[in-house]
Order: sequence, then C-alpha cells, then structure tokens
Amino acid sequence: MKHLRLFSLSMAMLVGSILLAAQSINAQTQPLKFNTDGKFKIVQFTDIHWVYNSDNSKPARERMIEVLDAEKPDLVVLTGDVVTSKPAEKGLKEALAPIVERKIPFALTFGNHDDENDLSRKELFAILQGMEGNLTTTTEGITGVTNYLLPIKASADDRAAAVLYVFDSNSYSTIKGVKGYGWIEHDQVGWYKKSSAAFTAANGGTPLPALAFFHIPIPEYHEAVQTESNFMIGTRKERACSGEINSGLGTAMLAAGDVMATFVGHDHVNDYAVNWRGILLCYGRLTGGNTTYNDIPQGNGARVIELTEGKREFQSWIRLKDGVVINHVNYPADINKR
Repeated sequence: MKHLRLFSLSMAMLVGSILLAAQSINAQTQPLKFNTDGKFKIVQFTDIHWVYNSDNSKPARERMIEVLDAEKPDLVVLTGDVVTSKPAEKGLKEALAPIVERKIPFALTFGNHDDENDLSRKELFAILQGMEGNLTTTTEGITGVTNYLLPIKASADDRAAAVLYVFDSNSYSTIKGVKGYGWIEHDQVGWYKKSSAAFTAANGGTPLPALAFFHIPIPEYHEAVQTESNFMIGTRKERACSGEINSGLGTAMLAAGDVMATFVGHDHVNDYAVNWRGILLCYGRLTGGNTTYNDIPQGNGARVIELTEGKREFQSWIRLKDGVVINHVNYPADINKR
C-alpha cells in the first residue's frame, strides 16, 4: 500500500511538472474549464493566410467575426498558416484581432508558411506572448516551437477532466532524399506518450478524453479514406498532403487510448472527418479569404467542437457564411453505426 501511495504521489508530481512546463514560457495562465452544463466549446480557425492591409483578407475577418459571435466559444485554436506576408508582426496582429477584441482565450500552432516572411517561428512566438488571451506556449528540448498541452478542468473543481495536445508539425523535410512536407518528429511523439501516461496514471489508470491539433495531416488521413466502409463526412477535393515519413504519432495515440480526434488544416479544399481505427481524423474548414486557393464549395468558415464533461464523446460541425451549418457529427455514436 505504501508503494502504491508513493507511485500515485510520483505520478501527481509528474503531472504537476508537465502542467508547470506548459505554462512556463510566458503564456497567460488563464484556466480552461467546463461550464456548469458540463460543456466546453472550441472553434478551430485554419489557414487564414492573412496578407497585411489587403482587401483580399477581408473575407477571413468577416467569417471569423460571424463564427465567434454565433458560437461564443470557450477557446479558439488556430492550426497554422495564419500569416503569409510581410510585415509578419502586423499581419499576425491583424489576423488575430477578432479573437483578441472579444477577449476569447486562444491557442496557436504554426504551419509551413508562417515563418516564410520576415520573422522566424521563435520571433512570432515571442509576439504572441504579449497578446491578451494567448495560451500558446512551448516545450523546451524537443523539435518545433508550438508543442504544448492544455488541460480542461472539471466544472466543480480543479481536476483535469480533458486534455488538448497541440503539436508543431514543422514545415518541410530535413532529410536528404526525402522530399515534401515535414512531420511530427519522434521526440515530439515521445513527449506526447510521456504526458499522456502521466495523466492516465493520475486518473487512476483511465485515459482522460483528449483531442490533438496540428497543421500538416499525418499519413493516416489518406489511409483512412481508402476504406469505403469507414465513416466519413465532409468535402474531400485533394489527397492529404502529409509528409512522406510516418513517425508513429497515430500508433502512439491508439496505444495510449486517450485521443478521440485530431484536427488539422493545410489542405484548403478538404474539411472531412473520417474514422481511423476509432480515432476521428478531422480537417478544419479553410478560414482564409482570397489570398490563397479557396475553391471549396460554399466558401470559407470554421470547425466547431463541443466536448461533454465526464464522457469520451464530442460533437462537431462546420459553420459557414450567413449562419449555414453543415457536416454535423457525433463522436463516437456516428462512427459506431458503421
């Protein structure tokens, strides 16, 4: 019994150290918490591709404002390619203005285009730290800049009731002879496995409900759509543009048993959600305006996700212009029908 107490204490200390690390790099410590109805709502904006002081960016701002005012989320997660022009600092602040003006907490991960202008990932990260509502932080010692986790606390106390994992999916291959986009590296997968195991141990051996957000899809996105019997909803107009290397994140999530769904961007004319071995692999909806390719039916919008406290379930839908809502999915009920 003594050994069990020591083990539980050590796991609690490990979770505490993970939480401290997640908050240590100047991010605001505003807690995320299920409301009294046991709900927590997230809006995902992706691929805004903001160009500073350009009329072509106006549709992105209009849609962001419309979605935020209709959904009133508890958190906004931006999954990369936020700013794609110089000056990047002014563009980043312009792009995030609708969120900051409404004092909504936000978390961001970078895409492959954010640091192609006049600022590096680290320089953009430093700018975020001074913005109201920012929860974007970093984990030192692993590949990438925007790797961190965000616990969502229970409605009645300070227990972690769910976890959001945010990964930096990097930009382009750095291996000679391997072309194309980057991927989430092995050390990042190791960080996830360690963090997930600590939360599971602190929760008495039961994995906490979790979601994961990153920019570039993992290869399993393409694998999943090849099986016709898999549940799938939404638009698919291009092959998933993942990196050529599969570093094992999907397998790690299956083994850990906590992540219910992943949410990415990158491919502007995809907004589908597809079942892969019980994990729902989801795209956000292109939020950008006329600064990038955007020929997805019905135009730009956002994905909405609503978690339910104490349950391994969530709802998600796409919100478009003028209050149009499409592609409603209930996890896991809908995928269990197949």
